[in-house]
Amino acid sequence: MIPQPFIAFSTVSKRFGARVVLKALDLEIPRGQKLAIVGPSGSGKSTLLRILMTLESVEAGSVRVDDQYLWRGGREQTTKATDATTAAIRRRIGMVFQQFNLFPHMTALQNVSAAPIKVLGKSKDEALAQARNLLARVGLSDKVDAYPAFLSGGQQQRVAIARALAMNPEILLLDEVTSALDPELVGEVLNVIRMLAAKGDLTILMVTHQMGFAREFADRVCFIDSGEVVEDAPPARFFDAPTQRRTQDFLRTIISA
Repeated sequence: MIPQPFIAFSTVSKRFGARVVLKALDLEIPRGQKLAIVGPSGSGKSTLLRILMTLESVEAGSVRVDDQYLWRGGREQTTKATDATTAAIRRRIGMVFQQFNLFPHMTALQNVSAAPIKVLGKSKDEALAQARNLLARVGLSDKVDAYPAFLSGGQQQRVAIARALAMNPEILLLDEVTSALDPELVGEVLNVIRMLAAKGDLTILMVTHQMGFAREFADRVCFIDSGEVVEDAPPARFFDAPTQRRTQDFLRTIISA
């Protein structure tokens, strides 16, 4: 028997006013998979992550994580999960945004340890010990007492990744995490993501314009355009032999840019 997917979007539709962002979108992700989501700006990629993180609602369709539904319905309607179910699912997910969103009045150590204390109920000593370990893991052992204003963009983004990991997520969502960085700082953040991917147990959904990294990092690449999945394939086939004309045009434009 084929196991059910860990994450499933079924006929999910989303609009902002008159603009349709997702059109009856279907997407399934197995546990532990590393999925790169690519496509033009405004195609619905980030909205997909924000729906999974419970930061956006949907108009129709179903969204499921494991055996719990965030939204449950069909092409025309949907029903939202209870607050308790929504909170339970959200605790299983960590998200890192384009902007770092660190608390400016907190040190790196405090930024990483705050949520485990307040949300997970960890003791201060336990949370601080974990935060130190995570900051070491992302190469910032020497910055635990630094405030965000005194960190580079790449260092701030690595603190944001450590903060997401501090909640012990099963799913990590990465939304264009290098887009706000100077080019010379991109590599240090991608190296941290390489390290996380190598662990194998995290399910990672990464929206990115870094095509070379998507080819290297992902088990699978999904191209979304105008709110629909246009192409979905392993990296080698996606980049070397895309089947859809829209994908071919997109890759030609991106690679020649």
